[in-house]
Amino acid sequence: MSEKVLGVIPARYASTRFPAKPLAKIGNRTMIEWTYIHTKKSNLVDRVLVATDHQKIYDEVISFGGEAILTDEKHPTGTDRLIEVSEKCPDFGIIVNIQGDEPGIEANLIDGVVELKKRHQDWEMTTAAVPFSELENPEDPNRVKVVFDANGKANYFSRSPIPASFKKKAIYYRHLGIYCYQREFLLSYHNLPISDWEESESLEQLRALQAGKQIGVYLTKKANLGVDTPQDLEIVIAEFKKKGLIS
Repeated sequence: MSEKVLGVIPARYASTRFPAKPLAKIGNRTMIEWTYIHTKKSNLVDRVLVATDHQKIYDEVISFGGEAILTDEKHPTGTDRLIEVSEKCPDFGIIVNIQGDEPGIEANLIDGVVELKKRHQDWEMTTAAVPFSELENPEDPNRVKVVFDANGKANYFSRSPIPASFKKKAIYYRHLGIYCYQREFLLSYHNLPISDWEESESLEQLRALQAGKQIGVYLTKKANLGVDTPQDLEIVIAEFKKKGLIS
């Protein structure tokens, strides 16, 4: 099996909370360009592709010299889009999914998730988490929580605060939406049973977890904020200014 790593950035045009989000500007660059630039800094990803359902996003990626592929606009999830790309790129044995709304994604985070997958080939997937900051609210359903065992394997993901804390302050871990797969497992993902966990939480990864698959969690000390809403974008713009990435 090939150890070559394909980095795929799914970028969907239609978003209920933030339409045309990948094309939102951060300084003089679009969000998708920033995500692409930072993904390319990874030491372990051999090729980076943007997978999009819209011509405008495709044209934007080509305009800044990136690689992109137009995928079926009827895909219900990012995983479906990822599978289509993987089928078209058979030379890669490991596929890493980087969300298109992570303009500040750290290269060491990507490498950590990929390295964890390479080290544990029996784990079907790997992902990442970061401790909640004091400013984050674990009650926020848009900040997905994860609990994991002493070996670093996920026990559950939830939009609710887990673990529940009644007598003392709990440590919460925010799930980061990056996934790394063995190619064979990704291509068979649709054969997994329908998951009532997935339906109740609206979290795709719970389909694999409820089916008994193993998901490793790479724990990082800090991570930049992803963009779910226009309000998140303003926070990211402020952070980019603070880091000197934009004026």
